[in-house]
Amino acid sequence: MTVRALLAGFVLVCLAAFSSASFCRELRVADTHPADYPTVQALDHMGRLLAERSQGRLTLKVLHSRLMGEEDETIQHVRVGALDMARVNLAPLNTLVPETAVPSLPFLFRSPDHLHRVFDGPIGADIAKAFERHGFIALAFYDSGSRSFYNSRRPLAVPADLRNLRMRVQQSPVAEAMVRALGATPAPLPYGQVGVALRTGVIDGAENNWPSYQDAHHFEAARFYSLTEHTMAPEVLLMSRKVWDGLSGAEQALLRQAAQDSVPVMRALWRERERTARDALAAAGVAVNTVDKAAFAEAMRPVHEHFAGDARQKDLLRRIQAAE
Repeated sequence: MTVRALLAGFVLVCLAAFSSASFCRELRVADTHPADYPTVQALDHMGRLLAERSQGRLTLKVLHSRLMGEEDETIQHVRVGALDMARVNLAPLNTLVPETAVPSLPFLFRSPDHLHRVFDGPIGADIAKAFERHGFIALAFYDSGSRSFYNSRRPLAVPADLRNLRMRVQQSPVAEAMVRALGATPAPLPYGQVGVALRTGVIDGAENNWPSYQDAHHFEAARFYSLTEHTMAPEVLLMSRKVWDGLSGAEQALLRQAAQDSVPVMRALWRERERTARDALAAAGVAVNTVDKAAFAEAMRPVHEHFAGDARQKDLLRRIQAAE
C-alpha cells in the first residue's frame, strides 16, 4: 500500500506540474536588426509588459540579428505557424498583402507626424485588418524612418544623377519600379547581402534610413548620402493567425495591449537613434547632400498610378493623402 500510495502521489505531482506548465507559454519573435536597435528594444519592452501583466504565463523571446533569417523568410515562417511573430518592413509584404503597397509608395507621407496619424487611426486599422485574410495578425506598426539613396559614385541631386547606377532595393515591386522610373537598375537583394555587394562593386548603391546605413557599415563603401527621404513605410509586428487562434481571448487582449504600449517607446527610441546615427556619420566624413525633391516626386507619378490602379487602392491612396 505504501508503494502504491507513493506511486499515486508521484503521478499526481507530475500531472499538477504538467497542468501548471500548460498555462505558461513562451512566444518567439524574430527581428533582423541587432540587439540595440529600436525595434528590438521595443520588443524587449513588450516582453517585459507581457510577462508582468500575465504573471509569467506569457513570455516573449526576441530572436534578433537575423537569427531566423531574412525578413521574407520570417514572413513565411509566421504564416505557417512555425514562428509566432516577426517584425518586418511593409515592402516584402507588398505582393502578399496588396494593401501594403500603397503606404510603401514613394513621396506619400509628408512627415513622421502624418505617418503616425494615418497608422494610429481608422486607416491603419483597415490596413491591419487586411492582414487577417493572409494568415497574419498585425499587432502594431513601428517607425522605420525615412529612406534615402546612398552610393559610391557621386551625389544625387536630381533624378538624372541615378542613370546607369545599379541600386539595391527591398524585395518589393514598388521599390523596383521606383528605381526604374529614376533611370537606375534595381537590384532586389536581401538586407544581409548588401554590405558585401557594395564592397565588391556588384552594386553602386542602396537606400535606407540613417540607423541601418550606420549599423550595417554601408557608409564605409558608399559615402555619398543624398537626402531624398523618398519613403516612410512603417514596420509591422506580425503574428501567426494560427498561433493567435490558439490563444484565449484574455491572452489575445494582453498580447495586443502590450504590443500597442511598446509603440510610443519605440518611437522615442527611434528619434534618438536616428539623431545619434546622423551625427556619428557626419563625424565619420559621410558626404550628405540635399536634392530637388519636387523633381524626384514628379518622376514617381507613373509609379503611383500603377500601384494604386484599382478602385480600392485609389481610395486608400486618397484617404492617406487627405489625412491631416
